[in-house]
Amino acid sequence: MPVEARWEHFEHGADIGVRGIGPDIASAFEQAALALTAVMVDPADVRAAEAVDIACEAPSDERLLVEWLNALIYETATRGLVFARFEVSVADGRLRGRAWGEPVDVARHQPAAEIKGATFTELHVGRAADGRWIAQCVVDV
Repeated sequence: MPVEARWEHFEHGADIGVRGIGPDIASAFEQAALALTAVMVDPADVRAAEAVDIACEAPSDERLLVEWLNALIYETATRGLVFARFEVSVADGRLRGRAWGEPVDVARHQPAAEIKGATFTELHVGRAADGRWIAQCVVDV
C-alpha cells in the first residue's frame, strides 16, 4: 500500500510540534512545512499566488529540517507571506525548495499564532518501521 503524505501537530507544553509524513524525505519536509503553516492559519485559505525560492545546507537531515522551517518563518516575518504549497528536493545535506503563498490578510486568514522559530526539541528525521519518512520538531509560539 502506498504511503500517503500528510501532516499533523503534536502537543508539547506551551509550544506545538509539527510533523510531516511522506513516502520520501522531500515529501516529509513539504508536509512539515504545511503543518507549520497550519499553526498560524488554515492552509486551505492560502492562495499560491507568489513563489519564493529557498536554499539551505546543514550537516544532518535533522538540522536541515530546522533550517528549512526557520527559512519559512523568516520569509513570513520579513515579507508578510504565508505559504500553502511546497516543493522540496533534499540531497547531500542540501535542500532546494520553493514555497508558494500570499501576503497575510488578517481579516481573511485570521492568524492564530506567531511562530518565533523551529527548535531542536523532539527533533527527528528518519524512516519509521513501515517505511514512511517522518520529519518533526517543536516550534516556539
